Amino acid sequence: MKGEQSCPRCGGRVRAPGLFSETWQCDLHGSVPPLQPVVPPSVDALDVVVRRSRVPVWLPWPLPVGWLFTGVAHAGDDRSGPRAVAVACTGPAPLGGPGELVLVAEELGVGLGARFAGLPGPDPGSDLLGNRVAPAKVMAAGRPTALWCVPGTPADRAVYAGEAMGLWLWAILWPGKAGHLVYDDVVLTDLRDAGAELGLLPCGALSPQLLA
Repeated sequence: MKGEQSCPRCGGRVRAPGLFSETWQCDLHGSVPPLQPVVPPSVDALDVVVRRSRVPVWLPWPLPVGWLFTGVAHAGDDRSGPRAVAVACTGPAPLGGPGELVLVAEELGVGLGARFAGLPGPDPGSDLLGNRVAPAKVMAAGRPTALWCVPGTPADRAVYAGEAMGLWLWAILWPGKAGHLVYDDVVLTDLRDAGAELGLLPCGALSPQLLA
C-alpha cells in the first residue's frame, strides 16, 4: 500500500510546495493536486473525504444487491481539499461473475480518471461530448446524465465518461463485460448529501484497482 503522496496522473513522486513553487510538483506533469495514500475502506475514512471534498463523491445508492464499498482515493492537499475523488465498489456483475466499479469525479485536467481508465489523459477529450447519441445514462444527484464509451482503453475494462455538475464523471468497470451495469438504471448519489445514511454503508476489502 502506498504511504506517500503521488501524482494523480502517473503515480510518480511529487515535491511539496516550497521556496520555488506554491504547488505540488511532478517531474513529468508539473503542478498537480497530490494523490493521497489509500487507506483500508471504512465509513470513517470515507466520511473524512466526504466532509472536505470540493467535488461530488459518487456512489450507487442504495448499492446493488450484493455490492460492497471497497475504498476511496482522492487528489488534493490540506489547503485545497479533494479536487478529484474515486470511489470503488465490488459485487456480482450483470452477466455473472464478480465485477468492480470505480467512479471518479474530478476537475478539468486532474487526470485521476484517465489513470484508472488506462489512458494518458488528463481528460476523456472534448469530442466525447459531440453529437453522438450517448450509449448509457445514469441518474446523478437526481439528474439524467449521459455517459459515452471512451475509446482506446485496455481490453480488460469498460470505460464511460460524461459531465455531471460541471465536472468530469468517469465510470470504469472490470472486467469489460461488467460495463453492462451502466445500462441497468443506475442511480448515483453524491455522498456529501447522504447524511446519517452513510453509516449504513457495507464495506469490503480494499479494491486493488485503487492501488494500480
